[in-house]
Amino acid sequence: MQTNKENLIVELTFKFALAIIVFSETLEKIKKYNLANQLFKSGTSIGANVREAQNAESKNDFIHKMKIAAKEADETEYWLLLCNEAVNYPDCPELINDIQSIQRVLSKIISSSKS
Repeated sequence: MQTNKENLIVELTFKFALAIIVFSETLEKIKKYNLANQLFKSGTSIGANVREAQNAESKNDFIHKMKIAAKEADETEYWLLLCNEAVNYPDCPELINDIQSIQRVLSKIISSSKS
């Protein structure tokens, strides 16, 4: 299923993963290691699952992998919201906006793939 054409969700999740790496490093610099680790894992996993879905063996496999990406996106949003609200943690409104956009795209992809 992989093509050389530009793919919006692949690009969005890759760029988001890069931003998560930077933000996780920021958290580590202020010794917020546990949240940095959780956020790093879930935030970079979204794109990995989206990439894996591009080589799905079937339509059902594609949908399954995209659902996993959506679950990772939900978890990532949770960690970002915690950062935004917790005392002594850096705000991250741009990342929250980005993850919510990714969630909308993933939701559309999953629903249209089921049709």
